[in-house]
Amino acid sequence: MIAYRAALITGASSGIGRALALVLAGPGVTLHLCGRNAERLQATADACAGRGATVHARVLDVADAGAVAAWVNAAGPLELVVANTGISAGSGRGAAETEAQARSIFAVNVDGVLNTVLPALNLMRRQERGASGRRGTIAVIASMAAFTPTPGAPSYCAGKAAVDTWTVATAHGAARDGIVMTSVCPGYIRTAMTAHNRFPMPGLMEADRAAAIILRGLAASRRRLVFPWWVGLAARLAGLLPPRLSGALLGLAPGKHALLDPT
Repeated sequence: MIAYRAALITGASSGIGRALALVLAGPGVTLHLCGRNAERLQATADACAGRGATVHARVLDVADAGAVAAWVNAAGPLELVVANTGISAGSGRGAAETEAQARSIFAVNVDGVLNTVLPALNLMRRQERGASGRRGTIAVIASMAAFTPTPGAPSYCAGKAAVDTWTVATAHGAARDGIVMTSVCPGYIRTAMTAHNRFPMPGLMEADRAAAIILRGLAASRRRLVFPWWVGLAARLAGLLPPRLSGALLGLAPGKHALLDPT
């Protein structure tokens, strides 16, 4: 696993973001962390500092492009950036999503990723290459939801599909600049987001295990990282079905709850 000495993580107050921060934390490591819940973010910062890291924590809304760009640029130089912040919501079994849900999900899950990654790319292009030839590494936390147009969570699925495709496509050009970009598509992770789910979650994984898998994938320069693989395969196959059939089958599954949860 690569030892990152300077990392920036959005959505570090819980879930995968918190788990990654804790794994990375150690003496000589500087972490720039943001989240929207001040209390949980401070708890993450304190835990990382307890492991010897220098931590700069900031309450920040990733939908604010100017504020995020200023934060990223002030944090540099950076070896790792993780665009992790996301919100989850649905409408139940195929019911209509509200306009507020759709706009909020796209503002955070799509615009929030671009607001983080675009300034990070510009920053890293100005950095010197390391011994490995890298100027930096960027991970975008997408989801297996990117592969399945689930009627109960249309905006969530569409947003994750957008950032997954954009990351994988952008990674080709970024690699020429010495920047590794990885779209991370996990299945069900035990987080505050999935705590609301009232249905079986195949392959449910603890966040610390997911963090370890993600860091191994980044070290291997994976452009898309899907895990667990067998859940990813099932999601891919479901996404290949004709729309009427996939809609009928996926519409039978319990939808996401209607709340908008920060990660």
